[in-house]
Amino acid sequence: MERKVSRIYLASEPDVVHFLQVAWEKTLGSGFVITLTDGQSAWIGTVRESKISQEADDMAMEKEKYVDELRKALVSGAGPADTYKFNFSKDSCHFSFDKNLKDVSFELGSFNLEKVADPAEVIRKLICDCLDTIAENQAKNEHLQRENERLLRDWNDVQGRFEKCVSAKEAVETDLYKRFVLVLNEKKAKIRSLHKLLNEVQEPEKNMEHERETATRSEVTADRDAVYDESTDEESGTPPNPSVLAPATLRRDDSIISSPDVTDIAPSRKRRQRMQKNCGTEPKMASQEHQLQEKEKVL
Repeated sequence: MERKVSRIYLASEPDVVHFLQVAWEKTLGSGFVITLTDGQSAWIGTVRESKISQEADDMAMEKEKYVDELRKALVSGAGPADTYKFNFSKDSCHFSFDKNLKDVSFELGSFNLEKVADPAEVIRKLICDCLDTIAENQAKNEHLQRENERLLRDWNDVQGRFEKCVSAKEAVETDLYKRFVLVLNEKKAKIRSLHKLLNEVQEPEKNMEHERETATRSEVTADRDAVYDESTDEESGTPPNPSVLAPATLRRDDSIISSPDVTDIAPSRKRRQRMQKNCGTEPKMASQEHQLQEKEKVL
C-alpha cells in the first residue's frame, strides 16, 4: 500500500499543525484511507470508489480530472498554500476541503471520519510510516547518486574517446593534405614540362609552315611576274600583217612611232603593274590604244 503524509492547517485552527495521511492500494481513484491527527487525537475514514464517482458527478467533472484535483489537494500539495482550505469539525467529525480560484471558492470534497480510540497507536504508526518513507527516499537518492556518478564516469570516458578520435581525425587530415600537396605539385611540374615539350615540338613546325607559306608566296609572285613579262599581243589586239601593208605605210608607221609626239603604246611591266593597282584607269588606256590603232589604219 502506498502512503503519503502531508502537513495541513485547518481554517478553524490556523496555528495548530495537523498531519494528513492518505493511503491507497492500486490507484487513488479506486479508493483510499484518510487519517487526520493533531498529535493528541486521531481520526480515520475510508473513501470508496463510489464516493469518488459521486463527488465527481456532483462537481460536473470527469472522474480522471477530479482524481487529479484530489491528488493535488491531499497528496502532492501542489500550488500555493492558500489554494486549498481545509475544514474539520471535531464534534461531527466531518472533513472537507475547498479550492480557491481568485475570488471564487468551491467545495472540492467532503468525507466523514471516525475518532480513533487509541490515537497513540495511530500516531506511532504514522511516525513509523514517515520514517520508512524517509528511509525509502534516502535509498532512492543514494541509488540515483550512484547512477549519476556512473553516468558521469561513462560520460568522461566517452568524452576522452571522442577527443582522441578528433585528434586522430585531425592528424589523418593533416597527413592526407600534405600528401595531396605533394602529388599536386608533382602533377603541376609534369604539366609544365609537357607544355614546354609541346611548345618545343610545335615551334619547328610553325617555322616550317611559315617557310612554306613564304616559299608559296614567292612562287606565286614569280609566276605572276613571268606572266606579265610575256608578250601582250593578244591584249593589244592582232597587229597588221607586214606583207599586206605597203612600204609607204610601214615608213609612215615608223615615223609616227619614232615621233616624240606619239605615245609609246608598247606595254611594259611597270605599266601593267600600275594598271593592276589602279583598275580605274584601265578603260582609259584601252580606249587610247584603240584610237592609236585607228589612226594607224587611216594613215
